[in-house]
Amino acid sequence: MVSERFSWPALSYEQLPWTTRGDVPMSRQAQRRARGEYLAAVVPPIATIAVSLPPEILAEAEDAATEVARFDAEAGGEISPFAAVLLRYESAASSRIENLTASARAIAEAELGFGSRNANMIVANQQAMTAAVALANRIDSGAILQMHQALLASAQPDIAGKWREEQVWIGGTTVSPRGALFVPPHHRHIRAAIDDLLAFVSRTDIPTLAHAALAHAQFETIHPFADGNGRTGRALVHAQLRNARLTRHVTVPVSSGLLANVDAYFEALTDHRNGNPGPIVQRFCEAAFLATANGRRLVADLRTIRSTWETRIRARRDSAAWRVADVLLRQPVVNARFAANELNVAPNNVYRLFEPLLRAEVIVEFSNKRRDQLWSAPEVLAVLDAFALRAGRRRRPSD
Repeated sequence: MVSERFSWPALSYEQLPWTTRGDVPMSRQAQRRARGEYLAAVVPPIATIAVSLPPEILAEAEDAATEVARFDAEAGGEISPFAAVLLRYESAASSRIENLTASARAIAEAELGFGSRNANMIVANQQAMTAAVALANRIDSGAILQMHQALLASAQPDIAGKWREEQVWIGGTTVSPRGALFVPPHHRHIRAAIDDLLAFVSRTDIPTLAHAALAHAQFETIHPFADGNGRTGRALVHAQLRNARLTRHVTVPVSSGLLANVDAYFEALTDHRNGNPGPIVQRFCEAAFLATANGRRLVADLRTIRSTWETRIRARRDSAAWRVADVLLRQPVVNARFAANELNVAPNNVYRLFEPLLRAEVIVEFSNKRRDQLWSAPEVLAVLDAFALRAGRRRRPSD
């Protein structure tokens, strides 16, 4: 039963000692500054709290949720590559919030195993998002750990899929939490805080988008991992949206909307920690509207490209070359092995299927730094890069 408490609880803090590690080189003066007491957050329980938001925010959340559901139906109402594209570029936008960027071509090459560090991490984030959606029917601690495992299995296997066992902090120096901008809870509190959060997530009495925003803010405050908290927390948002059936077909690129004003997003997380949950709900509402507008334009651009290919490609209607064209919309860089696997044909047969697409200038052949033979669809790459550029463009309040 939900309690009758109507104010969102602010964090409290506990004073803890900090001693510097002996293997960290620093002056004696720096050691004195680093040692001593620091304040770590104590996260209040929210499992049964009554969620009371201003009527105007609730109305905005309802409108935004309606828009998300409408976009999901539009983009996912047919057999199309859009689900894969939207998932990938939601993952890219979420990574970009953490200053991990890569071009559409670099991300597509990473899908083939030829990626740069950043592109590989974006693909790993896509795997975390995929896990989040796949596990949406059971959002529990195991599901969250699986999302994190998918995210960091390659980049940081020693911490992937594990709750942190150390104090972390945001801002300040790298050697001490003293003077940090924010110090999340001590690691001894993590499991209890996550259990409380999951009880909150399981509730059905809170409007879906507001529910996801509040749960996300609480997750970021708990900061349960040594790294990858933001990306895992935004993957959790999509698990909630799918669990509540607000989305059924595609991953609505909410992170691309948050990218429009990252500072406001981070400020809203701070407001939440201070007992004001309204701004984070508003940021998610704004992000939902921006995401659906940008997503619609991306889908329209891809449909236009596919339509123009119909007039340019000279191949029989039953030719597998058309299937190659469909693959290129969601994977705009391919090699012979990838195309053969997608089409279930022998690799030697792929080259003749590429011929009509090369003649129509749908694809171009190139080699990467390893001299691997690859083919790309420049028009698709251009609209994907344009989507990312629009997502990162800061909007003024009047826009």
